[in-house]
Amino acid sequence: MDSHKDLKVWQESMDLVVDIYKITKQFPKEELYALTSQMKRSAVSIPSNISEGAGRKGKAEYCRFLYIALGSASELETQIEIAYRLNFVSDIKDLDSKIRFIKNMLSKLIKSLDS
Repeated sequence: MDSHKDLKVWQESMDLVVDIYKITKQFPKEELYALTSQMKRSAVSIPSNISEGAGRKGKAEYCRFLYIALGSASELETQIEIAYRLNFVSDIKDLDSKIRFIKNMLSKLIKSLDS
C-alpha cells in the first residue's frame, strides 16, 4: 500500500462523509449545532482516523486508530437511526448498508494487522 488513499475502506468512508453532509443539509435548522454537527463529526472521524493511523509507526498504533474509526462508524450508525426516528430522513437502508460495509472492512483490516 502506497497511501491510505489506496485503501477501499478509506475511499468508501470518504464517500459516506459526502452522503452525510448532503443529508444533514435537509435537517431542521435547530439541529445545526446538535445532531447535524454530531453526525458530521462522526462521519469525518472515520476516514480521518484511518489516515492518521496509517501515518503512524507500528501496527499496534495503526490498529488503535482503526478501532477509533470503527467506534465512530458505530456512533454514526446510531445517529442515523435517531435522525430516522425523528423523521429527518425517510430511508436509511443505503446508509446502513454503507456503514456495515465500512465496519466490516475496518474489522478485516484490524484482524490482518493483528495477525
